[in-house]
Amino acid sequence: MSETRRRILEFIRSFMEERGYGPTIRDIMKGLGISTPSLVQHHLRMLEREGHIERDPQVVRGIKLKEREVLDVPLLGTIAAGRPIPVPEPDLVPERTLKIPIELLGNRRNVYALRVMGNSMRDAMIMDGDMVVMEAKQIAENGEMVGVWLRREQEVTLKRIFFEGERVRLQPENEEMEPIFTYPENVEIQGRVLLVIRKV
Repeated sequence: MSETRRRILEFIRSFMEERGYGPTIRDIMKGLGISTPSLVQHHLRMLEREGHIERDPQVVRGIKLKEREVLDVPLLGTIAAGRPIPVPEPDLVPERTLKIPIELLGNRRNVYALRVMGNSMRDAMIMDGDMVVMEAKQIAENGEMVGVWLRREQEVTLKRIFFEGERVRLQPENEEMEPIFTYPENVEIQGRVLLVIRKV
């Protein structure tokens, strides 16, 4: 499943949990920043073909989710997508749990969620107040979006990571913000982003 279809499917689920009925194509366009209704229609057709949703063409809000196996994902707190914010110690007691379909996670089960604070990742469609679902992982490839603990500063941040010889670049997805440069020994990767959840 493509990243766009994962985001649309999770948007539909969140919308229905919040409102009790399905979104319109315009709701999906607005909620996910998709430019044309034809692109949404294409992805909805693919989701229907793959068995994730059902649609009634005679009904404006005729999108229904097919029942899928879900995973209870703990929401463990906040991560900064902006300037790093201090986190004195991780709070392992979840605020609540999110029910996420297994297929959206690529069948991974070692996952958790964090609420995003800040707009440094806005060009990657991650906004202040969104939630990111993370795979607990201590290694990452160049360019992956990760949660990083900066040991010396005792702070955590959400950025794209790039290993550049003897330094690490933590790159925001916001042209108004500068990258953070640090050293490998100062970086502890806590997880990589699997998907984004936006409340509407």
